[in-house]
Amino acid sequence: MSEGANREVHPAVFVLDARGHPLDPCHPARARRLLAVGRAVVVRHTPFVIRLKDRSVAGSVVAGVQVGIDPGSRHTGLAVFTDQAGSRAGRYAIQLDHRGALIRDRLTSRAAYRRGRRSRNLRYRAPRFLNRTKPKGWLAPSLRHRVDTTMSWVVRLTRWAPVTAVHVEKASFDTHTLSAGKPLEGAEYQQGTLAGYEVREYLLAKWGRTCAYCDASGIPLNLDHIHPRSRGGSDRISNLTLACIPCNQTKNATLVEEFLKTRPELLTKILKQAKAPLRDAAAVNTTRWALWQALKATGLPVAGASGGRTTWNRSRTGAPKSHTLDALHVGHLDTVTIWPSTALVAKAAGRGSYARTIPDRYGFPRIVRPRSKLHHGFQTGDLVRANVPAGKKAGVHVGRVLVRSCGSFDITTRYGRVSGINHRHVRHLQRADGYGYTTQKEADRHDRPVRACSGLGGSPAPDSSQA
Repeated sequence: MSEGANREVHPAVFVLDARGHPLDPCHPARARRLLAVGRAVVVRHTPFVIRLKDRSVAGSVVAGVQVGIDPGSRHTGLAVFTDQAGSRAGRYAIQLDHRGALIRDRLTSRAAYRRGRRSRNLRYRAPRFLNRTKPKGWLAPSLRHRVDTTMSWVVRLTRWAPVTAVHVEKASFDTHTLSAGKPLEGAEYQQGTLAGYEVREYLLAKWGRTCAYCDASGIPLNLDHIHPRSRGGSDRISNLTLACIPCNQTKNATLVEEFLKTRPELLTKILKQAKAPLRDAAAVNTTRWALWQALKATGLPVAGASGGRTTWNRSRTGAPKSHTLDALHVGHLDTVTIWPSTALVAKAAGRGSYARTIPDRYGFPRIVRPRSKLHHGFQTGDLVRANVPAGKKAGVHVGRVLVRSCGSFDITTRYGRVSGINHRHVRHLQRADGYGYTTQKEADRHDRPVRACSGLGGSPAPDSSQA
């Protein structure tokens, strides 16, 4: 399919009937007309949801939509689309930013505090037996968070739209098979139309989509053997890296120690990175099965696919690389005709802390928070609009609010934080739900790195070290 067949459209508006049951999403212009004539009311600001006063599901023709999920360690892409005989049309895109790394750091810090108290004998606690076991299927809180937040948004989408099926990346790449030491061309999943996409996707994620020798990005990249194959190097995944065409041809069959003898720091970095595990990939692979089981428990038809197929689908449709467009291309499809021009970024921000006392570096109380989190009708995390008529902060500011009991609020907008806004100028748009919302434009497909040639995504380059 030619790239010109793709076109970007405005994100759709979710529509509910008079009883709150989901109808098919509509165009923003139609939503504005329905609101203007009084046929609809606003239910939610972000994502934008309206409710029709004079329509019911029984009296409407509902075609239904499907949801694609691209699970990730730091970001998860969700796409709402319609599918007609394999032709998909994207209607809404959400990038979910997880806070698993923050949870992990907080738990590590808590464990260090507790270990310090025990070692310094600051309090007595009787020793406990080491017979405590974790339940079957237990996940660490930082990993469970990824599953719970993704499922939370799937449930939300089923409330706002008539979801009929879910597509999810059930497997990104088989790390056990990749590290088995067999020749890459012998791996079973590389045969056929998807040949090479699984290994390439793994290496692109591991090496950050840049050349290992010169840090060049946005250009065609080759697979390079760190220890040349002509000198006994293997096809193991730990012996492969990414190299741009000039670096690949210059290195050729030279030992990496000779090639980088004048750059010992880079040599050490490459050898260390080659042996290092992919932490984000491990987190994703750990949570995929739990996410799959949770999706099956919803009762919706769930289809699984691999990350290699997603990359192959994008290469056929000419779509750029992003989390939301990956979600749109998950599974079996023929074409993708349209996708939203912007994506909603939902960043998991939590719902505040239970701790009322903030200590200083020595452990003494520094600040004592008030017992109530509600001040002047607002709570930290609410989505608000502030219309300041005069002064240095004059203007309209929309974003998440940070409240104070004195009535002087801070608002975090997409352009930064605005401090010292009086609560009398602030109006509610949406109550806090644990997420901060911004929007971002989808990457232009004409600006994407061309990987359809020389090694990653197309025919091999004429290079002796090409994998």
